[in-house]
Amino acid sequence: MSELSVNHLLGIKYINNQDIDLIFETADHFKEVINRPIKKVPSLRDITIANIFFENSTRTKLSFELAQKRLSADVMSFSAAQSSVKKGETLIDTVNNILSMKVDMVVMRHSNPGAAYFLSKNVKASIVNAGDGAHEHPTQALLDSYSIREKLGEVGGKKVVIVGDILHSRVALSNIYALQMQGAEVKVCGPKTLIPRYIESLGVTIEPNLRKALEWCDVANMLRVQNERMDVNYFPSTREYAQQYGVDKTLLDSLNKEIVIMHPGPINRGVEITSDVADSKQSVILNQVENGVAIRMAVIYLLASKIQ
Repeated sequence: MSELSVNHLLGIKYINNQDIDLIFETADHFKEVINRPIKKVPSLRDITIANIFFENSTRTKLSFELAQKRLSADVMSFSAAQSSVKKGETLIDTVNNILSMKVDMVVMRHSNPGAAYFLSKNVKASIVNAGDGAHEHPTQALLDSYSIREKLGEVGGKKVVIVGDILHSRVALSNIYALQMQGAEVKVCGPKTLIPRYIESLGVTIEPNLRKALEWCDVANMLRVQNERMDVNYFPSTREYAQQYGVDKTLLDSLNKEIVIMHPGPINRGVEITSDVADSKQSVILNQVENGVAIRMAVIYLLASKIQ
């Protein structure tokens, strides 16, 4: 069996196209597994995985835990809010204490960009980055691409617009890397204050007008505004943001074609998309959630197969 070119999943920029193809092939198999009456396989019965979340998470954490349990791994979950980190313990000490319990793999979310990379250089375990600051969120980008492939047949040649808070979004950066690697064309759309200055150096074009962006694209990935990462106001009001960059059913139906609507969640209904868009047949938001479990099973399984 072919294997991944990496021992950790730290970001999309560290993997290649063959890795993505292998993850997708493996996810196809696991998607079939999770739709059976008995949803478990004994693949990782001897592997122990620690989920270490230094930032709040509901969907990603649950998705990883479910993926691990479906593979029959032993799972420990750790929330920094209730831990010795609050008493001043360092990241490496925290993780080494967990590893001394004979853990094979660490899934980590951290508010500092590069935390997962730093850890991979300093501890003996396979590291999966579940989001590091505003840097990368690789499994989200993989499940997004996988969902596009499932809906449209392939990612190559497709036009994808990412709308919203690009500046604070790790989802946007990972998606840009993953989509371009697979041959898709990417634009971003949002308030000028929420578009990073460097974005065009990544081969991405900016379309400030939402209607033009939607008329151009095959897929619109709608991001929420990350108020928790903002220390100043980047736009006048939520209402004004929704008027300029929110998608409602009237706008969607007025386009000259049917586009796919995605959202990494959590959705702020009525801001970036209205409920009738989120729940419409053009939305693949719930498919993304289901695909997230299959993709995370694939990533964990493929990394575990490289653990000696």
